[in-house]
Amino acid sequence: MGFADHVKEIERVGRGSNTGRDAIVVESWRRCLETYQLDPAKAREAVIVSQTRLREHRQQAEDLVHIARSGLERLYRQVAEQNYVLLLSDRQGVTVEFLGDPSFNNNLRKAGLYLGSEWAEPRAGTCAVGACIATGEALTIHQTDHFDITHTPLSCTAAPIYDTQGALAAVLDISLLSSPILKASQNMARHLVSSTVRRIELANLMANSRHDLVLRFAGAPEFLDVDPEAAISADGGGHITGMTHGGARLLAASRGLDWRRPELLIGQLVTDFFEAGLDELASLTRASLPQDRRIAVRDGSMLFAHAIEPQQRTVGVPLARPSRQPPAMNRLGGNVPAVDNLRRKVTKLAPSGLPILLQGETGTGKEYLARIVHEVSGLSGRFVAVNCAAIPEQLIESELFGHAPGAFTGALAKGRKGLVEEAQGGTLFLDEIGDMPYSAQSRLLRVLAEGEVLPVGGTVPRRVDFRIISASHRSLVDMVAAGAFRQDLYYRLNAAVLSLPPLCQREDLPWLLERLLEKHGTAARPLRLSSAARRLVLNYAWPGNIRELDNAIAFAAALCDDGLVEVADLPDQLSGMSSILSDDSPEADLRAVLVACKGNVSEAARRLGIDRTTLHRRMRRFRLDRPH
Repeated sequence: MGFADHVKEIERVGRGSNTGRDAIVVESWRRCLETYQLDPAKAREAVIVSQTRLREHRQQAEDLVHIARSGLERLYRQVAEQNYVLLLSDRQGVTVEFLGDPSFNNNLRKAGLYLGSEWAEPRAGTCAVGACIATGEALTIHQTDHFDITHTPLSCTAAPIYDTQGALAAVLDISLLSSPILKASQNMARHLVSSTVRRIELANLMANSRHDLVLRFAGAPEFLDVDPEAAISADGGGHITGMTHGGARLLAASRGLDWRRPELLIGQLVTDFFEAGLDELASLTRASLPQDRRIAVRDGSMLFAHAIEPQQRTVGVPLARPSRQPPAMNRLGGNVPAVDNLRRKVTKLAPSGLPILLQGETGTGKEYLARIVHEVSGLSGRFVAVNCAAIPEQLIESELFGHAPGAFTGALAKGRKGLVEEAQGGTLFLDEIGDMPYSAQSRLLRVLAEGEVLPVGGTVPRRVDFRIISASHRSLVDMVAAGAFRQDLYYRLNAAVLSLPPLCQREDLPWLLERLLEKHGTAARPLRLSSAARRLVLNYAWPGNIRELDNAIAFAAALCDDGLVEVADLPDQLSGMSSILSDDSPEADLRAVLVACKGNVSEAARRLGIDRTTLHRRMRRFRLDRPH
């Protein structure tokens, strides 16, 4: 197929024509045209990121690469003689590991089959890695399936690698510079890649679940102990702590749930998914024959299971999971890329002791995040929170630094220890630090620089050792430029900066909503939303962020009957969204959500709980264009 014919076919697909391409290719082409606004007539050369960016991406993926390495090398040995190259890309589509014949390096680099190549769909168009990231499925993009004519000689097969919490972590791809014409020639490649991914996920689960019960599953007893199809882990209370992708699909299918919503699976009781108690599940070890280890699943199917008991802990060592991400990380948010990235940063930064500056609008959860950082840090001292905007200016220095006996009118006769000293060995959280008076900023700078605090009116400084976390909804950079905030203090505080988005931009809003329903409900009276109320809540702008949402759910919990929140139970400020409810037809709902999301298809799909390809399909069915 020539260049002009390829472009014409893509344009016909964009107009809704059926050209015989696989559905997964058609959907990707349409994403490239509609979502990413790519031009099929404009060739895009392969992109290799800079060494600095590559180093950052490889550092972030180093744990997974370490676990996956033996599986990658084994796969490469199987396919190298057929001239395949192997790429491991992170969730952003950047190749962080590469195995290929060095004699072809120049051609491979030119084609983008090289370390540091970027294969996300918005950058490269339809390709195996990008389509795999978008769909979460194993697939082959063969020659003219590629959107960009630059890549049409290639045949690429990829499969997703999920982490133990059900989030997409990486993509494994094997590619050919040239291959036979028939796409079916790559069926074996897809099988090999998927098998390797399954083993990598299992190895990752085992590495992160040494002190948990691990259950491995297979459809036939012969493969149970040698090549299980799925696996999950559970803690001593029977709660699910991790899973492979096969495990996620198994759990979801047993209860009719969506595997793309791992928050419905992680943390649930393992016995909710199987017709067996925890003791019975734990007894399915190699002490019995594989064919005797049958287990009934809640959906009526039967599987064979193998239980691996937790490793014994050393006497005197407290119970702790060895995961690189502490359990507190699960409270940060749902399994979406932005929150996953925040979890990664917090996990690494919390134990470092570096000063952290939190930026975000009022109500986005800055103090909540600061408490999690303190919890993960391992510090033995207290978490002391100070709202700098709430303390009168004339008292803030004595509140922070304490005062000597009789230091000023109204001072305590015995003097008083300040909040800085209260945080000894722990964390001092200074909220709204942009409102701290300039004089107090100077004293705080001296404390941080010298590790000593001098009480107001005192003469003898006292040694202090604490971790400082500060937060502001204002831009401290702008305040420094305006002379309202000390530049030297700013640089002391922002060794690391974490930004929290406003609630209306959070992709995990449904997850947050479920957590607040749990918070304000009880076991005897669980809270739930009617479909109309849920539609209003998910499409409201929430100018007050999480704090406003929390108040709204608390308000509704007090008004609703039998735990079911109806529209009438929601606060008055949501009534302005009633136009969404004026027409309950699917077309009207879809149009209203698109308008509320200002035409952002990804955001609309998230709010509707569907993937982008399904949303595009519904938009075409109702002949809806993206509002601008």
